[in-house]
Amino acid sequence: MVQAKNDKKKNGVISHGLVAENRRSRYDYAIGETMEAGLVLTGTEVKSLRLGKAQITESYASPEKGELWLINAHIPEYLQANRFNHVEKRPRKLLVSKKQLAHLETEVSRAGNTIVPLKLFFNDQGRAKLLIGIGKGKKNYDKRETERNRDWNRDKSRIMKEGGRG
Repeated sequence: MVQAKNDKKKNGVISHGLVAENRRSRYDYAIGETMEAGLVLTGTEVKSLRLGKAQITESYASPEKGELWLINAHIPEYLQANRFNHVEKRPRKLLVSKKQLAHLETEVSRAGNTIVPLKLFFNDQGRAKLLIGIGKGKKNYDKRETERNRDWNRDKSRIMKEGGRG
């Protein structure tokens, strides 16, 4: 039997698959290379992520004091936990190798580059991972060009589907 995209069970828990996606980042930034990073989370954060509740649209990653941190990511409180719940927008440590961290620091030191989170997911072993990319901010005319290309591709596929009868 084929299961759904995120492999959600009947109770709505995500065992592995996509939790959150930052779709706006591909529009706002020209993403260069990407890499996978682990996350240091508390128990209630993992439980909240397994329910598919997370927002990474306004977040970014920043190298500080030899470590990589995820800033401004929103993971809501786990409702079944009582007084031992986590802070929703706390900085979370990202796990990357020293070589990757050094590479990220050199890329960010260049003008206009930033580390953007793209996807938050659980891998096949059930560990929370974050796909990060090195992005360079787009200008408004670049965004308009992206939009124009997207509209043209949509129109082109519609024309081809109709058999070229326009």
